[in-house]
Amino acid sequence: MAWDESKSWLQGNQQGKYYQGLLDDAEQMPARNSKRHKVVHPENMPWEMARQGLLKHLLNESMNTRIETVDAYMQVIPPGSKSGKHRHLAEECVYVLEGRGYDLHQDCDVEITDTYHWKPQAEVKRYEWEAGDVIYIPPNTIHQHFNADPDRPVRLISSINRIFKYCGLNDLEQIENAPEFDPSVTLDGETILKYLRK
Repeated sequence: MAWDESKSWLQGNQQGKYYQGLLDDAEQMPARNSKRHKVVHPENMPWEMARQGLLKHLLNESMNTRIETVDAYMQVIPPGSKSGKHRHLAEECVYVLEGRGYDLHQDCDVEITDTYHWKPQAEVKRYEWEAGDVIYIPPNTIHQHFNADPDRPVRLISSINRIFKYCGLNDLEQIENAPEFDPSVTLDGETILKYLRK
């Protein structure tokens, strides 16, 4: 044979139907999508008492919705309380539905090789916000939300792109838990109202 590398590329007897799998998936997508929700009603939005705080998931890949690339949740922060503190590689957009408060952001120096190496910078920046504002959280920024009102809860809508996860970059790290975090709590309407009245 004219090709010098033929001894290498002719080796192996494994067979696969990977390309056919892509075709099959594309062909089945309309039927699969017809069973996925375009409208999600409140009773189908799960509550979670997470390490980040009290969340109501609006869009999540586990919720059988049509959306492919974005996760979104509503976060409720009780009066005078705060969210957990975390850091992730994806940028995040947070809309303030109700209340007033502030964020603390700490940028990190990052090196991505086979593993992640990050180091918090010394400066911690404070950003004030109120209902109607949008909070932008840059990639790989340690951040935390604070409710500045001692009498009323804060409600935030967080949106983040899940593409990072599928690219192998799901670098989410919880640094501090929300004060209300209790994995043994069963959430129902009465329990949720209790948190809102704190």
